[in-house]
Amino acid sequence: MSRLLMANIIRFIVLIPIQVLVLDNINLGGHVNPYLYVFFILLLPFETPGWIMLMSSFALGLIIDLFSGTPGMHAAASTLMAYARPIVIRSVGANKEFETGMQPSIRDLGFQWFFTYSFILIFLHHFSLLLIEVFRFSRFFDTLQRALLSTLFTLLLVIITQFIFMKTTARR
Repeated sequence: MSRLLMANIIRFIVLIPIQVLVLDNINLGGHVNPYLYVFFILLLPFETPGWIMLMSSFALGLIIDLFSGTPGMHAAASTLMAYARPIVIRSVGANKEFETGMQPSIRDLGFQWFFTYSFILIFLHHFSLLLIEVFRFSRFFDTLQRALLSTLFTLLLVIITQFIFMKTTARR
């Protein structure tokens, strides 16, 4: 089994308990909910086949749904995020050449690229998740505000996690 595949399997397994046991219990002011499990979808390698990306994102969201008591909400939002990921990669990295084995990470593509890429996908995930949760357009601006605040908090956690893992891989 390749090292990259093993790292993604471990990431998948580790992010679930972190999300369910720790982050699901964080709710700042009723508006900010971090969803760090999207980090798995963000860091899938560029050459990951679309069907594997969609299936693994759906499975991840479904597992989070099972533990959170949210029937299908996370699965739908995660699948939408995985579906939009290639489109975002093409639009954000239009002039970039992606080599085999590269991951969409700060180390491989730089902070600005990763920030833009992550912000768009995390916002799409959070907005769709919260819109499904509210399930009405009458609270559109409240949902938009919650999605933006949660996106910023999740993005901060994702970037901190990126730097932590960048430091540990640099030491090896």
